[in-house]
Amino acid sequence: MRIARFSVDGSVAFGVVEGSEGFDGAGAPRGEVTLDVIKGHPFAEFERSGRKLPLDKVRLLPPVLPNKVVGIGRNYAEHAAELGHEVPDVPVAFFKPSTSVIGPGDPIAYPSFSDEVHYEAELAVVIGRLCREVPLERAQDVILGYTCANDVTARDIQKRENQWSRAKGFDTSCPLGPWVETELDPARIADGIALQCTVNGEQRQLGSTSDMVRSIPELIVHITEAMTLLPGDVILTGTPAGVGPLHDGDEVAVTIEGIGTLANKVIKRG
Repeated sequence: MRIARFSVDGSVAFGVVEGSEGFDGAGAPRGEVTLDVIKGHPFAEFERSGRKLPLDKVRLLPPVLPNKVVGIGRNYAEHAAELGHEVPDVPVAFFKPSTSVIGPGDPIAYPSFSDEVHYEAELAVVIGRLCREVPLERAQDVILGYTCANDVTARDIQKRENQWSRAKGFDTSCPLGPWVETELDPARIADGIALQCTVNGEQRQLGSTSDMVRSIPELIVHITEAMTLLPGDVILTGTPAGVGPLHDGDEVAVTIEGIGTLANKVIKRG
């Protein structure tokens, strides 16, 4: 099931995506797509209202509003190597604040304090219920689903400063969407689903989740040893090799097999 969060006529709601037949090169769905508005929210039992809205008549929002986004650095060996790093002995975790989150089609505002902003295509895990100290065998139980993410990074600031708060946490640096896919098979993720990033239609990244150094259940165990995760919190699972710069006017798109495409345009802040 694909669950989207959207606004229409001044109201915000969740809906079940129906009718998607894949995506074209610009990230737009092929065929007629509708949203069956749900009663309530996706973090508890809900009912479909039967009120259906065409996708092109609503504005898609970030599929969740996370209390926190926990990123994992250097979880793909080739990406670590391209930046001159070894794979760490334990996962490297960092935060992106809720104010960094934007949705599909929202602009990425190039920060005034950076001259080198990079794209990073990532599979994002959406947490479905409050959890802490999750054992490995129960990790899958706390996941609502998965979405596309772009861990936009001010690379020059990341290199210059000893921690990554400004480099990865500036406003608009965490595009998420277009929706949450709740039925992506964990075994399929382990075997490998494709992640792709394009800039102005040109492929820049192409990787597979099978290349993750640490699995999603391992990441959940590691994170929840230290902190409680809340419904709607998001884990970014790392990016494959091929990261590179974005410039004013670029359109960057993250496509993940079995989920869809998240596209955003880069603009100057101001």
